[in-house]
Amino acid sequence: MIRRTRPVVGAIALLAALTAGIAFPAGAAAGEPTGESAPKVDLVLDVSGSMRAKDIDGQSRMAAAKQAFNEVLDATPEEVQLGIRTLGADYPGDDRKEGCKDTAQLYPVGPLDRTEAKTAVATLVPTGWTPIGPALLQAADDLDGGDGSKRIVLISDGEDTCAPLDPCEVAREIAAKGIGLTIDTLGLVPNAKLSRQLSCIAEATGGTYTSIEHQDELTDRVNELVDRAAEPVVTPVAVEGADACERAPELRSGLYTDRQEFGQQRWYRVDLLAGQELRASVSVAADRAVRPDHGILMRAVTLHGREIVRGEATGNGRTDVVSTGLRHPKPELDDDSGKPAAETVCLGVTTSFSADAGVKTTPGLPLELTVDVVDGPDNASDVASFGLGRGWWLLGALVVTGFLAGLVWGWLSRWRVAVRRTS
Repeated sequence: MIRRTRPVVGAIALLAALTAGIAFPAGAAAGEPTGESAPKVDLVLDVSGSMRAKDIDGQSRMAAAKQAFNEVLDATPEEVQLGIRTLGADYPGDDRKEGCKDTAQLYPVGPLDRTEAKTAVATLVPTGWTPIGPALLQAADDLDGGDGSKRIVLISDGEDTCAPLDPCEVAREIAAKGIGLTIDTLGLVPNAKLSRQLSCIAEATGGTYTSIEHQDELTDRVNELVDRAAEPVVTPVAVEGADACERAPELRSGLYTDRQEFGQQRWYRVDLLAGQELRASVSVAADRAVRPDHGILMRAVTLHGREIVRGEATGNGRTDVVSTGLRHPKPELDDDSGKPAAETVCLGVTTSFSADAGVKTTPGLPLELTVDVVDGPDNASDVASFGLGRGWWLLGALVVTGFLAGLVWGWLSRWRVAVRRTS
């Protein structure tokens, strides 16, 4: 049973040696990379008036972005479908309502024609407002469809100017759809407010935020993110837990995402056959400001409510994610009847997050659940052996050998001292 993260006492190399070579068959059915759809990337570029500022290697922010885009387009892998969306590129006026509509697809997401895409980028001129929220909503639609990886790369030099449509809330809504879309953000100005906003957008979808000060940094980072989209990834499957085990969705091995309100309890069901072992873990991310003291509890119980095993963890506000897990092996034979055993295990996840007044509680906090049903160990007691299984005999032998060697060395040392004194 995994209860909470603790420092491992002892020689890590020894533990690795004892457990090396042990492989457990995994039959993940949900959340596997299928390879059926091409990875998609939508580059969202801020073309607002502030991009005229000349503070990136002696050139304007817009010029640096264009140069970076040209190099990125040359290096984009063939299998990646790439598109370019702009914000603030067309409306030069002072009407805020019109300025907040100013987002357009410069180059559609699809097979890349490098010459055509470069030509489109070359026409861009810094113009208007900074409607980040509306642009993210449209970019999510640009990537709709297919089961391949989906990534938005947002490049901006300023905060959103279209409140109350908070781009951080927009990112949370996109994440809540469970479509496996990641938003990475890059800030062209070392500004604290911009950094907080772009960081919030990225964290809401499991993406990253990077502060950029030089043109080569922009090129390298965008290239890295585009290449990352081409790597095989596991796309979590969206699932909605129930308020009781009898109404809970049935899960197989895989990776799942859900949303959980503050203080809510969610239930899921897993069927476990004789001789199998359930391994489950859960992570909850604080994608908004929460009070520092919080916790998470994961319980495995029977259909009749009897607790089998639990895992729990607490947070203190130093990290944005709290995780815990558990393991439960099902014996080959039922001890009472001697007949093959099978059971339905109910997984309950409870959180104790809270927030100050004014912090939105909907949608709930993002929850990621990993379920793995594998062939169990030869002996269920191995589970309590801290992962060593039958390797404990070797560890015991080493301990005894070390103890005896210490006694012998001590006796020899005393004997040598005694010989010296008498001679």
